[in-house]
Amino acid sequence: MNTLQNDVRVTVRVDRGLKTSADGLFERLGLNMTTAFNVFLRKAVDENAIPFPVSARRAGFAGGLSSDDITLAFCDSVVTENENKAKQGFPIARYDNAMKRAYLESADGSREYVDG
Repeated sequence: MNTLQNDVRVTVRVDRGLKTSADGLFERLGLNMTTAFNVFLRKAVDENAIPFPVSARRAGFAGGLSSDDITLAFCDSVVTENENKAKQGFPIARYDNAMKRAYLESADGSREYVDG
């Protein structure tokens, strides 16, 4: 079955600065916005929860952080989580811009490309 037949378009409105910051982060991680969003959704569904701590007190949301501050905190969390997973030997989701394909990168550097 062609996976494109199962794809649906999702439109999300975000602050322009947040999108720019996220695009920069995802590019540094070797991902695009679509792949990053899919990684987030798959992880949330797998864990049946938001896949990272969300707390107004811990994150300082109640203290008036800007969207850029929140984005940086999120980015730091993603990097830290990826580092922890790599140390534990878990694969990390990445995106190959040249091949336009997502893959899992093992701790030894090997790649397993994801279909669909």
